Amino acid sequence: MEKLSMMKILPELLVGAQDDIARQIMVIWNQAKVSLVVPFLRIFVYINLVMLIMLFTEKVYMAMVVAFNMLFGKKLEQRYKFEPFEDDVELGSSVYPLVLVQVPMFNEREVYQLSIGAACRLSWPSDRIVVQVLDDSTDPLIKSMVEMECNSWASKGTKIHYQVRDNRKGYKAGALKEGLKHDYAKQCEYVVIFDADFQPEPDFLTQTIPFLHHNPEFGLVQARWKFGRKHFT
Repeated sequence: MEKLSMMKILPELLVGAQDDIARQIMVIWNQAKVSLVVPFLRIFVYINLVMLIMLFTEKVYMAMVVAFNMLFGKKLEQRYKFEPFEDDVELGSSVYPLVLVQVPMFNEREVYQLSIGAACRLSWPSDRIVVQVLDDSTDPLIKSMVEMECNSWASKGTKIHYQVRDNRKGYKAGALKEGLKHDYAKQCEYVVIFDADFQPEPDFLTQTIPFLHHNPEFGLVQARWKFGRKHFT
């Protein structure tokens, strides 16, 4: 009988002990939440609130700056010296600076014609602009297509040079640097760089070169562009 009663009591004791352990774990967890988790979450909320205030302040500040410039700011032509170039009766087109237009290429099957065509159609005296196509393509077929396109424009009287090299050291930057080593490139006063999928407007040079020419403190002029690749998937 005693054995039977002990066998009945033991499970009850084990269940009671498990309940006590579970309660103790819950008590410890609640204390940990109060002492550790809750303060951490509170700090996290404060940090997020500060960041939100900073972002809101930045947005308001930028909106005020833009509104001020729109209402009271001067146009670029008013802030900086800007005089369009015009043919001189005696000097002719020589009053225009000699410009080198660099177009780096790398297996640009879809856009090479658009890019080269856009560079060759720039509104600038034909004897004062040189187009330089820097082809680093690894596909022989694409290289031949790009070269044929350059030859086609050259046959129309465009000063265009198709340049390749035997390595791809420096990648695009290396190609641009290598292109400047040619004698005809060294004679140019300004360098314009268009990526392979850029399609500049014909008046790009007439809108940018005067800022560089008449403001010697300028080292760079950047403008908006259109991407030809947006039509391809």
